[in-house]
Amino acid sequence: MKLLFLLLFYILTPFLINYLCYKSSLLRKLGAIMIAYVVGLLVGNIGIFPEASQAMMELITNKDLKLTSDYIQEKYASGPLAATDVSYFEIYKLQDLLTTVAIAFALPLLLFSLNVKGWFTVAGKTFVSLLLGLVSVLIPIFVGYAIFKNSVDESWKVAGMMTGVYSGGTPNLAAIQKALDVDNLTYILTHTYDLVIGAVFLMFVMSIGQRVLLKFLPAYKPSGSSNEGSYDLSNIHPQSFFDILRKKYLLPNLAAIGLAILIIGLGAGLSELFPKEQQMLIVILSITTFSILASLFKRVNQIEKTFDYGMYFILVFSLVVASMADLRSLSLSHIHIFYWVILVYVGSLIIHVLLAKIFNIDADNVIIVSTALTCSPPFVPVVAGALKNKEIIISGLTVGIVGYAVGNYLGILIAQLLHAF
Repeated sequence: MKLLFLLLFYILTPFLINYLCYKSSLLRKLGAIMIAYVVGLLVGNIGIFPEASQAMMELITNKDLKLTSDYIQEKYASGPLAATDVSYFEIYKLQDLLTTVAIAFALPLLLFSLNVKGWFTVAGKTFVSLLLGLVSVLIPIFVGYAIFKNSVDESWKVAGMMTGVYSGGTPNLAAIQKALDVDNLTYILTHTYDLVIGAVFLMFVMSIGQRVLLKFLPAYKPSGSSNEGSYDLSNIHPQSFFDILRKKYLLPNLAAIGLAILIIGLGAGLSELFPKEQQMLIVILSITTFSILASLFKRVNQIEKTFDYGMYFILVFSLVVASMADLRSLSLSHIHIFYWVILVYVGSLIIHVLLAKIFNIDADNVIIVSTALTCSPPFVPVVAGALKNKEIIISGLTVGIVGYAVGNYLGILIAQLLHAF
Protein backbone atom coordinates (compact mmCIF):
# COMPACT_ATOMS: atom_id res chain seq x y z
CA MET A 1 0.00 0.00 0.00
CA LYS A 2 2.86 2.38 0.81
CA LEU A 3 4.38 1.73 -2.61
CA LEU A 4 1.03 2.50 -4.27
CA PHE A 5 0.78 5.84 -2.47
CA LEU A 6 4.39 6.65 -3.41
CA LEU A 7 3.71 5.75 -7.05
CA LEU A 8 0.62 8.02 -7.10
CA PHE A 9 2.68 10.82 -5.53
CA TYR A 10 5.33 10.58 -8.24
CA ILE A 11 2.75 10.43 -11.06
CA LEU A 12 0.33 13.12 -9.87
CA THR A 13 2.64 15.73 -8.28
CA PRO A 14 3.96 16.98 -11.68
CA PHE A 15 0.37 17.88 -12.62
CA LEU A 16 0.07 19.95 -9.43
CA ILE A 17 3.45 21.62 -10.02
CA ASN A 18 2.50 22.59 -13.57
CA TYR A 19 -0.86 23.91 -12.42
CA LEU A 20 0.76 26.06 -9.72
CA CYS A 21 3.30 27.38 -12.24
CA TYR A 22 0.44 28.29 -14.57
CA LYS A 23 -1.38 30.17 -11.81
CA SER A 24 1.66 31.89 -10.24
CA SER A 25 4.11 34.07 -12.18
CA LEU A 26 6.59 33.79 -9.29
CA LEU A 27 6.61 29.97 -9.43
CA ARG A 28 6.76 30.15 -13.22
CA LYS A 29 9.97 32.16 -12.99
CA LEU A 30 11.40 29.63 -10.55
CA GLY A 31 10.54 26.85 -13.00
CA ALA A 32 8.67 23.56 -12.74
CA ILE A 33 11.85 21.48 -12.76
CA MET A 34 13.42 23.42 -9.89
CA ILE A 35 10.20 23.05 -7.88
CA ALA A 36 10.20 19.30 -8.60
CA TYR A 37 13.77 19.12 -7.29
CA VAL A 38 12.89 20.98 -4.10
CA VAL A 39 9.82 18.82 -3.43
CA GLY A 40 11.77 15.64 -4.17
CA LEU A 41 14.68 16.62 -1.93
CA LEU A 42 12.29 17.43 0.92
CA VAL A 43 10.45 14.12 0.59
CA GLY A 44 13.69 12.16 0.37
CA ASN A 45 15.44 13.83 3.30
CA ILE A 46 12.81 14.42 6.03
CA GLY A 47 13.02 10.86 7.33
CA ILE A 48 9.87 9.24 5.89
CA PHE A 49 11.87 6.74 3.81
CA PRO A 50 13.62 3.83 5.59
CA GLU A 51 17.37 4.30 5.94
CA ALA A 52 19.68 1.76 4.32
CA SER A 53 22.42 0.05 6.27
CA GLN A 54 26.03 0.06 5.08
CA ALA A 55 25.61 -3.55 3.90
CA MET A 56 22.56 -2.55 1.83
CA MET A 57 24.41 0.37 0.23
CA GLU A 58 27.27 -1.92 -0.73
CA LEU A 59 24.79 -4.21 -2.52
CA ILE A 60 23.09 -1.28 -4.30
CA THR A 61 26.36 0.17 -5.54
CA ASN A 62 27.72 -3.19 -6.73
CA LYS A 63 27.07 -3.01 -10.48
CA ASP A 64 27.96 -6.70 -10.96
CA LEU A 65 24.97 -7.85 -8.91
CA LYS A 66 21.46 -8.20 -10.31
CA LEU A 67 19.39 -7.51 -7.23
CA THR A 68 15.95 -9.04 -6.81
CA SER A 69 13.44 -9.06 -3.96
CA ASP A 70 14.11 -12.78 -3.37
CA TYR A 71 17.86 -12.14 -3.13
CA ILE A 72 17.32 -9.34 -0.60
CA GLN A 73 14.98 -11.57 1.45
CA GLU A 74 17.65 -14.29 1.52
CA LYS A 75 20.27 -11.79 2.71
CA TYR A 76 17.86 -10.56 5.38
CA ALA A 77 17.14 -14.09 6.56
CA SER A 78 20.85 -14.93 6.77
CA GLY A 79 21.66 -11.86 8.85
CA PRO A 80 23.64 -9.16 6.97
CA LEU A 81 20.59 -6.99 6.26
CA ALA A 82 18.10 -5.33 8.63
CA ALA A 83 14.31 -5.27 8.28
CA THR A 84 14.46 -1.64 7.16
CA ASP A 85 16.74 -2.71 4.29
CA VAL A 86 13.96 -4.83 2.80
CA SER A 87 11.59 -1.83 2.81
CA TYR A 88 14.35 0.41 1.48
CA PHE A 89 14.98 -1.95 -1.45
CA GLU A 90 11.31 -2.10 -2.44
CA ILE A 91 11.18 1.70 -2.57
CA TYR A 92 14.53 1.87 -4.38
CA LYS A 93 13.32 -0.65 -6.96
CA LEU A 94 10.22 1.46 -7.67
CA GLN A 95 12.27 4.65 -7.93
CA ASP A 96 14.83 3.06 -10.24
CA LEU A 97 12.07 1.69 -12.48
CA LEU A 98 10.32 5.08 -12.65
CA THR A 99 13.47 7.01 -13.58
CA THR A 100 14.26 4.51 -16.34
CA VAL A 101 10.72 4.54 -17.72
CA ALA A 102 10.43 8.34 -17.47
CA ILE A 103 13.56 8.98 -19.54
CA ALA A 104 12.69 6.23 -22.02
CA PHE A 105 9.33 7.90 -22.76
CA ALA A 106 10.53 11.50 -22.48
CA LEU A 107 13.16 11.22 -25.22
CA PRO A 108 10.90 10.09 -28.10
CA LEU A 109 8.10 12.50 -27.19
CA LEU A 110 10.51 15.43 -27.00
CA LEU A 111 12.23 14.53 -30.26
CA PHE A 112 9.14 13.74 -32.36
CA SER A 113 8.49 17.47 -32.83
CA LEU A 114 11.94 18.20 -34.29
CA ASN A 115 11.99 19.85 -37.70
CA VAL A 116 15.16 18.15 -38.96
CA LYS A 117 14.59 19.13 -42.59
CA GLY A 118 14.23 22.74 -41.54
CA TRP A 119 17.75 22.75 -40.07
CA PHE A 120 19.22 22.66 -43.56
CA THR A 121 17.31 25.70 -44.72
CA VAL A 122 18.66 28.14 -42.14
CA ALA A 123 21.25 30.74 -43.06
CA GLY A 124 24.92 29.84 -43.00
CA LYS A 125 25.47 32.43 -40.29
CA THR A 126 23.25 30.45 -37.91
CA PHE A 127 25.21 27.28 -38.62
CA VAL A 128 28.50 29.10 -37.95
CA SER A 129 27.02 30.50 -34.73
CA LEU A 130 26.06 26.98 -33.62
CA LEU A 131 29.58 25.65 -34.24
CA LEU A 132 31.18 28.60 -32.45
CA GLY A 133 28.79 28.18 -29.54
CA LEU A 134 29.55 24.46 -29.17
CA VAL A 135 33.31 25.03 -29.36
CA SER A 136 32.99 27.81 -26.76
CA VAL A 137 31.19 25.44 -24.39
CA LEU A 138 33.46 22.42 -24.90
CA ILE A 139 36.74 24.24 -24.23
CA PRO A 140 35.92 25.26 -20.60
CA ILE A 141 34.41 21.81 -19.96
CA PHE A 142 37.75 20.24 -20.98
CA VAL A 143 39.69 22.82 -18.96
CA GLY A 144 37.46 22.16 -15.95
CA TYR A 145 38.01 18.44 -16.31
CA ALA A 146 41.79 18.98 -16.27
CA ILE A 147 41.47 21.10 -13.13
CA PHE A 148 38.87 19.13 -11.18
CA LYS A 149 39.29 15.53 -12.38
CA ASN A 150 41.00 14.53 -9.12
CA SER A 151 38.65 16.46 -6.84
CA VAL A 152 35.27 15.56 -8.40
CA ASP A 153 34.05 11.97 -8.15
CA GLU A 154 33.65 10.37 -11.60
CA SER A 155 34.55 13.68 -13.22
CA TRP A 156 34.35 12.18 -16.72
CA LYS A 157 30.65 11.53 -16.17
CA VAL A 158 30.13 15.09 -14.91
CA ALA A 159 31.89 16.38 -18.05
CA GLY A 160 29.51 14.30 -20.16
CA MET A 161 26.46 15.65 -18.35
CA MET A 162 27.71 19.23 -18.70
CA THR A 163 28.26 18.70 -22.41
CA GLY A 164 24.70 17.43 -22.74
CA VAL A 165 23.03 20.22 -20.77
CA TYR A 166 25.08 22.99 -22.42
CA SER A 167 24.44 21.73 -25.92
CA GLY A 168 20.78 20.87 -25.40
CA GLY A 169 19.15 21.12 -22.00
CA THR A 170 17.61 19.22 -19.09
CA PRO A 171 16.35 16.27 -21.20
CA ASN A 172 19.93 15.62 -22.37
CA LEU A 173 21.29 15.96 -18.84
CA ALA A 174 18.73 13.47 -17.53
CA ALA A 175 19.31 11.01 -20.38
CA ILE A 176 23.08 11.08 -19.91
CA GLN A 177 22.65 10.58 -16.18
CA LYS A 178 20.87 7.30 -16.89
CA ALA A 179 23.19 6.30 -19.73
CA LEU A 180 26.34 6.78 -17.63
CA ASP A 181 24.78 5.68 -14.31
CA VAL A 182 25.69 8.93 -12.54
CA ASP A 183 25.17 9.15 -8.78
CA ASN A 184 21.81 10.82 -8.03
CA LEU A 185 23.27 13.44 -5.68
CA THR A 186 25.94 14.39 -8.22
CA TYR A 187 23.25 14.75 -10.88
CA ILE A 188 21.00 16.91 -8.70
CA LEU A 189 23.81 19.21 -7.56
CA THR A 190 25.19 19.59 -11.09
CA HIS A 191 21.81 20.69 -12.37
CA THR A 192 21.01 22.83 -9.31
CA TYR A 193 24.31 24.71 -9.64
CA ASP A 194 23.57 25.12 -13.35
CA LEU A 195 20.14 26.62 -12.60
CA VAL A 196 21.58 29.06 -10.05
CA ILE A 197 24.45 30.28 -12.25
CA GLY A 198 22.16 30.19 -15.28
CA ALA A 199 19.81 32.64 -13.53
CA VAL A 200 22.72 35.04 -13.00
CA PHE A 201 23.72 34.64 -16.65
CA LEU A 202 20.18 35.47 -17.80
CA MET A 203 20.11 38.57 -15.60
CA PHE A 204 23.36 39.69 -17.23
CA VAL A 205 22.32 39.16 -20.87
CA MET A 206 18.89 40.70 -20.30
CA SER A 207 20.27 43.82 -18.62
CA ILE A 208 23.78 45.03 -19.50
CA GLY A 209 25.01 42.11 -21.62
CA GLN A 210 24.27 43.71 -24.97
CA ARG A 211 26.01 46.99 -24.02
CA VAL A 212 29.07 45.10 -22.77
CA LEU A 213 29.41 42.90 -25.85
CA LEU A 214 28.94 45.85 -28.23
CA LYS A 215 32.28 47.17 -26.97
CA PHE A 216 33.92 44.17 -28.67
CA LEU A 217 31.50 43.01 -31.38
CA PRO A 218 29.54 44.68 -34.20
CA ALA A 219 25.88 45.56 -33.76
CA TYR A 220 23.15 43.44 -35.32
CA LYS A 221 22.10 44.59 -38.78
CA PRO A 222 18.32 44.16 -39.17
CA SER A 223 17.05 42.62 -42.39
CA GLY A 224 13.81 44.56 -42.23
CA SER A 225 11.60 41.50 -41.78
CA SER A 226 10.89 38.98 -39.07
CA ASN A 227 9.82 35.42 -39.74
CA GLU A 228 9.22 34.55 -36.12
CA GLY A 229 6.03 32.79 -37.16
CA SER A 230 8.10 30.03 -38.78
CA TYR A 231 8.28 28.32 -35.40
CA ASP A 232 5.40 27.39 -33.17
CA LEU A 233 6.12 29.37 -30.03
CA SER A 234 2.92 28.35 -28.28
CA ASN A 235 4.68 26.23 -25.68
CA ILE A 236 6.95 29.14 -24.72
CA HIS A 237 4.09 31.13 -23.20
CA PRO A 238 2.12 30.27 -20.03
CA GLN A 239 -0.71 27.84 -20.69
CA SER A 240 -2.82 25.49 -18.63
CA PHE A 241 -1.00 22.18 -18.33
CA PHE A 242 -4.36 20.41 -18.37
CA ASP A 243 -4.85 21.75 -21.89
CA ILE A 244 -2.82 18.78 -23.17
CA LEU A 245 -5.42 16.38 -21.73
CA ARG A 246 -8.11 17.64 -24.07
CA LYS A 247 -9.39 15.00 -26.50
CA LYS A 248 -7.97 17.03 -29.39
CA TYR A 249 -4.43 16.39 -28.12
CA LEU A 250 -4.85 13.28 -25.97
CA LEU A 251 -5.80 10.77 -28.66
CA PRO A 252 -2.99 11.67 -31.12
CA ASN A 253 -0.49 11.62 -28.25
CA LEU A 254 -1.64 8.17 -27.18
CA ALA A 255 -0.61 7.08 -30.68
CA ALA A 256 2.72 8.89 -30.16
CA ILE A 257 3.18 7.04 -26.87
CA GLY A 258 2.49 3.78 -28.70
CA LEU A 259 5.21 4.64 -31.19
CA ALA A 260 7.49 5.52 -28.28
CA ILE A 261 6.89 2.06 -26.80
CA LEU A 262 7.91 0.49 -30.12
CA ILE A 263 11.09 2.59 -30.23
CA ILE A 264 11.92 1.72 -26.61
CA GLY A 265 11.46 -1.96 -27.45
CA LEU A 266 13.80 -1.67 -30.42
CA GLY A 267 16.41 0.09 -28.30
CA ALA A 268 16.14 -2.49 -25.52
CA GLY A 269 16.41 -5.35 -27.99
CA LEU A 270 19.45 -3.83 -29.66
CA SER A 271 21.15 -3.33 -26.29
CA GLU A 272 21.05 -7.09 -25.65
CA LEU A 273 23.79 -7.45 -28.27
CA PHE A 274 26.19 -5.54 -26.01
CA PRO A 275 27.82 -6.20 -22.62
CA LYS A 276 25.69 -5.45 -19.56
CA GLU A 277 27.68 -2.37 -18.52
CA GLN A 278 27.02 -0.75 -21.92
CA GLN A 279 23.35 -1.66 -22.30
CA MET A 280 21.76 1.49 -20.83
CA LEU A 281 24.08 3.65 -22.92
CA ILE A 282 23.01 1.78 -26.07
CA VAL A 283 19.34 2.08 -25.11
CA ILE A 284 19.61 5.88 -24.76
CA LEU A 285 21.51 6.33 -28.02
CA SER A 286 19.15 3.97 -29.89
CA ILE A 287 16.03 5.72 -28.62
CA THR A 288 17.52 9.10 -29.59
CA THR A 289 18.38 7.90 -33.10
CA PHE A 290 15.09 6.09 -33.81
CA SER A 291 13.11 9.07 -32.46
CA ILE A 292 14.91 11.53 -34.74
CA LEU A 293 14.26 9.22 -37.69
CA ALA A 294 10.58 9.02 -36.71
CA SER A 295 10.38 12.83 -36.64
CA LEU A 296 11.15 12.83 -40.38
CA PHE A 297 7.67 11.39 -41.01
CA LYS A 298 5.09 14.15 -41.35
CA ARG A 299 2.34 12.26 -39.52
CA VAL A 300 4.61 11.92 -36.48
CA ASN A 301 6.21 15.35 -36.64
CA GLN A 302 2.87 17.18 -36.80
CA ILE A 303 1.31 15.60 -33.71
CA GLU A 304 0.68 18.57 -31.43
CA LYS A 305 1.88 18.73 -27.81
CA THR A 306 4.27 15.76 -27.92
CA PHE A 307 6.92 18.08 -26.46
CA ASP A 308 4.62 18.92 -23.52
CA TYR A 309 3.99 15.24 -22.85
CA GLY A 310 7.73 14.64 -22.95
CA MET A 311 8.32 17.40 -20.41
CA TYR A 312 5.78 15.74 -18.09
CA PHE A 313 8.00 12.65 -18.01
CA ILE A 314 11.05 14.88 -17.39
CA LEU A 315 9.22 16.30 -14.35
CA VAL A 316 8.49 12.78 -13.09
CA PHE A 317 12.17 11.92 -13.53
CA SER A 318 13.29 15.10 -11.72
CA LEU A 319 10.94 14.48 -8.80
CA VAL A 320 11.93 10.83 -8.35
CA VAL A 321 15.68 11.28 -8.74
CA ALA A 322 15.67 14.23 -6.30
CA SER A 323 13.91 12.08 -3.70
CA MET A 324 16.68 9.48 -4.12
CA ALA A 325 19.47 11.98 -3.37
CA ASP A 326 20.81 11.79 0.18
CA LEU A 327 21.99 15.25 1.26
CA ARG A 328 23.91 13.64 4.10
CA SER A 329 26.28 12.34 1.45
CA LEU A 330 27.47 15.86 0.59
CA SER A 331 31.24 16.17 0.47
CA LEU A 332 33.84 18.77 -0.43
CA SER A 333 34.07 17.29 -3.92
CA HIS A 334 30.62 18.60 -4.71
CA ILE A 335 31.61 22.25 -4.24
CA HIS A 336 34.13 21.80 -7.04
CA ILE A 337 31.23 21.03 -9.38
CA PHE A 338 29.94 24.52 -8.51
CA TYR A 339 33.28 26.06 -9.47
CA TRP A 340 33.26 24.01 -12.68
CA VAL A 341 29.80 25.30 -13.66
CA ILE A 342 30.94 28.90 -13.09
CA LEU A 343 33.99 28.23 -15.25
CA VAL A 344 31.80 26.91 -18.08
CA TYR A 345 29.42 29.87 -18.04
CA VAL A 346 32.08 32.57 -17.79
CA GLY A 347 34.65 30.79 -19.95
CA SER A 348 32.21 29.89 -22.73
CA LEU A 349 30.96 33.48 -23.02
CA ILE A 350 34.51 34.91 -23.18
CA ILE A 351 35.61 32.33 -25.77
CA HIS A 352 32.43 32.84 -27.77
CA VAL A 353 33.07 36.60 -27.92
CA LEU A 354 36.67 36.05 -29.05
CA LEU A 355 35.60 33.63 -31.79
CA ALA A 356 32.76 35.91 -32.85
CA LYS A 357 35.26 38.76 -33.19
CA ILE A 358 37.31 36.63 -35.57
CA PHE A 359 34.28 35.52 -37.63
CA ASN A 360 32.59 38.94 -37.49
CA ILE A 361 29.47 37.69 -35.68
CA ASP A 362 27.31 40.40 -34.08
CA ALA A 363 26.64 40.82 -30.35
CA ASP A 364 22.95 39.85 -30.47
CA ASN A 365 23.77 36.59 -32.26
CA VAL A 366 26.34 35.67 -29.63
CA ILE A 367 23.90 36.39 -26.80
CA ILE A 368 21.02 34.42 -28.32
CA VAL A 369 23.18 31.40 -29.23
CA SER A 370 24.77 31.36 -25.76
CA THR A 371 21.28 31.53 -24.25
CA ALA A 372 19.97 28.71 -26.45
CA LEU A 373 22.87 26.40 -25.60
CA THR A 374 23.41 27.10 -21.91
CA CYS A 375 19.83 27.89 -20.86
CA SER A 376 17.75 25.96 -23.47
CA PRO A 377 15.33 27.17 -26.22
CA PRO A 378 12.39 28.35 -24.04
CA PHE A 379 14.47 31.31 -22.89
CA VAL A 380 15.24 32.45 -26.45
CA PRO A 381 12.09 34.56 -27.01
CA VAL A 382 12.45 36.08 -23.54
CA VAL A 383 16.03 37.19 -24.16
CA ALA A 384 15.19 38.31 -27.72
CA GLY A 385 12.48 40.50 -26.23
CA ALA A 386 14.95 42.03 -23.78
CA LEU A 387 17.32 42.73 -26.69
CA LYS A 388 14.40 44.27 -28.67
CA ASN A 389 15.31 42.04 -31.59
CA LYS A 390 12.64 39.56 -32.75
CA GLU A 391 14.57 38.66 -35.90
CA ILE A 392 17.02 36.49 -33.96
CA ILE A 393 14.33 34.26 -32.43
CA ILE A 394 14.48 31.78 -35.30
CA SER A 395 18.29 31.52 -35.15
CA GLY A 396 18.20 30.97 -31.39
CA LEU A 397 15.44 28.37 -31.49
CA THR A 398 17.12 26.51 -34.35
CA VAL A 399 20.43 26.35 -32.47
CA GLY A 400 18.72 25.21 -29.26
CA ILE A 401 16.57 22.54 -30.92
CA VAL A 402 19.51 21.13 -32.88
CA GLY A 403 21.24 20.97 -29.49
CA TYR A 404 18.40 18.85 -28.12
CA ALA A 405 19.04 16.33 -30.88
CA VAL A 406 22.85 16.19 -30.73
CA GLY A 407 23.28 16.64 -26.97
CA ASN A 408 23.01 12.95 -26.06
CA TYR A 409 25.51 11.87 -28.72
CA LEU A 410 27.97 14.64 -27.88
CA GLY A 411 27.72 14.24 -24.11
CA ILE A 412 28.22 10.47 -24.16
CA LEU A 413 31.04 10.78 -26.70
CA ILE A 414 32.92 13.35 -24.60
CA ALA A 415 32.46 11.29 -21.43
CA GLN A 416 33.73 8.10 -23.06
CA LEU A 417 36.73 9.87 -24.60
CA LEU A 418 37.75 11.41 -21.27
CA HIS A 419 37.28 8.09 -19.50
CA ALA A 420 39.42 6.27 -22.11
CA PHE A 421 42.30 8.73 -21.88
